[in-house]
Amino acid sequence: MALSKVLTADGKVEVTFTVSAEAAQGAKTINIAGDFNSWSSTDNSLKQAKDGSFSIKLELEPNREYQFRYLLDGIKWENDWKADKYIPAPYSNADNSVVVTNTDGLKKKAARKTAAKKAE
Repeated sequence: MALSKVLTADGKVEVTFTVSAEAAQGAKTINIAGDFNSWSSTDNSLKQAKDGSFSIKLELEPNREYQFRYLLDGIKWENDWKADKYIPAPYSNADNSVVVTNTDGLKKKAARKTAAKKAE
């Protein structure tokens, strides 16, 4: 599992949440729930890559901390093994993963280049 972050042109932080094939444990579906989506277990589905890993990119507000967890196959909750930190969950005896969106030192997201069409 891994988190990568870049600063967008509008000042938000684009976070890529990745679950490795090993961490996915053979899951067919993985969703992410957290403070950023009111803990919805269905709003944000990760996409599976050919190598068996799953990922999703979310734009989050800068300079905040968001608690989150992954839901594998709609039944098993997992933390991110490389979260920025962990906080005890208020409603269970587990911890929640935390992503911190501080903008200090973040690279800016590269702008996409568009090909200009020549009028003939």
